[in-house]
Amino acid sequence: MERIPKDVPDAELAVLQVLWDQGSATIRQIADLVYPDGTDAQYATVQKLLERLERKGLVERDRSGHAHRFRARIDRDTLVGNRLRAMAEKLCGGLMAPLLTHLVRAEALNSQERQELRALIDELDRHGPPKR
Repeated sequence: MERIPKDVPDAELAVLQVLWDQGSATIRQIADLVYPDGTDAQYATVQKLLERLERKGLVERDRSGHAHRFRARIDRDTLVGNRLRAMAEKLCGGLMAPLLTHLVRAEALNSQERQELRALIDELDRHGPPKR
C-alpha cells in the first residue's frame, strides 16, 4: 500500500479541491479557479504545487494532449480520514471517539445530518468497521 502523507499544506489542498470538484484540469484551469484574478506568478505557483503533489503520488498527469491534464489520485474521504487519524494521534492518544465526540458536539448538526450519523452507527453495529 502506498504511503499517503498525513498532512497536505493548504495551498496543495486548494489544488486538490479543484481536482476533486472538476475531475481533471489543466494548470491554467486550476490557476483560474484557485486565483480568479491570477498573475503569471500565481500560474507558476500552481505549476509548482502540482509538481509537489505529483511527487507525493497525490495527483497524476496526462501528457497525451498539448496541455497536460491533472487528476487527483487520492479521494477526499481518504485524505480526510488520514488527517483525522493524525489529529487523533496527536490530541487523543490515537483514540478516535474523543475527537469525533467533540466534532459532533461542536457542530450544530441539522436533522438530516443527525439521521445520517445514526444510520452510519447502526450500519457499523450490524457489519463492523470497514476493512482498511
